[in-house]
Amino acid sequence: MVYKLDDEIIGFPDPRMIPEDKREPSGIIAIGGDLSPDRLLVAYTNGIFPWTDIKADMHHWYCPMERFVIFPSEIHVSHSMRNLFNKGEYQVTIDVDFASVIRHCSEPRIHEEGAWLGEEMIQSFTKLHEMGYAHSVEVWDKDEKLVGGLYGLWVNSCFIGESMFSLVPSGSKIALICLAWHMEKIGGKFIDCQMETPHLKSMGGRYISYDEYMDLMGA
Repeated sequence: MVYKLDDEIIGFPDPRMIPEDKREPSGIIAIGGDLSPDRLLVAYTNGIFPWTDIKADMHHWYCPMERFVIFPSEIHVSHSMRNLFNKGEYQVTIDVDFASVIRHCSEPRIHEEGAWLGEEMIQSFTKLHEMGYAHSVEVWDKDEKLVGGLYGLWVNSCFIGESMFSLVPSGSKIALICLAWHMEKIGGKFIDCQMETPHLKSMGGRYISYDEYMDLMGA
């Protein structure tokens, strides 16, 4: 069961009200609508996130009932990563250059046609950054060149990761580890990875139910 949204009403159906036999395996629950900051805040607060089908020029909204997250205290730092940190070759900052991070993340991926992160999404997240909701983590080399980073949304002490990039080996891993360390210090609850990848799983990612996700989001 997939709902059709318009540009006027920014609400979403409660995923838990969709009968199990009517749920799409991919987790998609709606299509259409815009990517206004208000709609994005409503979506992410309810565990819903957009992916844009560029070819169809249509926004798809997903809400998997099993969520892949990293709890800050459970971040796994491998021996090789600890050695990399000990070398002191990189500096990590927060919210120093959000614009450059999101632009790097929007660049076309290998084996994919076009940029998956469209201009509407960039503009909306830039506005959310100005509003204090969206944040970036930057990784700089010794020449003060931006070589890695990530960005996402901070909602109710949870960080919903949107995208990351790396111009050097492990650049995005450095950003993610430092984000987890920072969240642990300030009482952050979890990092939503949106989807499982081998390297996120190796860094401590695991699944929780949507009910647990929403309980933590609202706690």
